[in-house]
Amino acid sequence: MLKYVDTKNAPAAIGPYSQGIIANDIAFFSGQIPLSPETGEVVGTTIEEQAEQIMKNVAALLESQGADFKDVVKTTCFLADMEDFAAFNDVYAKYFVGKPGRSCVAVKGLPKGVLCEVEAIAYVGGK
Repeated sequence: MLKYVDTKNAPAAIGPYSQGIIANDIAFFSGQIPLSPETGEVVGTTIEEQAEQIMKNVAALLESQGADFKDVVKTTCFLADMEDFAAFNDVYAKYFVGKPGRSCVAVKGLPKGVLCEVEAIAYVGGK
């Protein structure tokens, strides 16, 4: 049985998708960009500010399922510019201390012109 993630503490989906879906105790969270859950507007202009907002959004999704960053098993990170890799990593490392599997790629563009996006997969069994 599939369960849809729906929390007001993270940005609402802005297209034909959900905030995430749970299948067999695994949460597949949609990519998070640095949007304010309250206003839907982009937060921050630097990679550090935007990455911090993304981590707040990911935390809200995890918390909605009784999980936290240590439960994340895989992330995919998208950067608008690979020159931001080190600064992005500095923020990322503060949150993902369990060092989940990860892919990080540079892309031509991201929604709303943001600098980064993170999607996560987490184990939420027994929560």
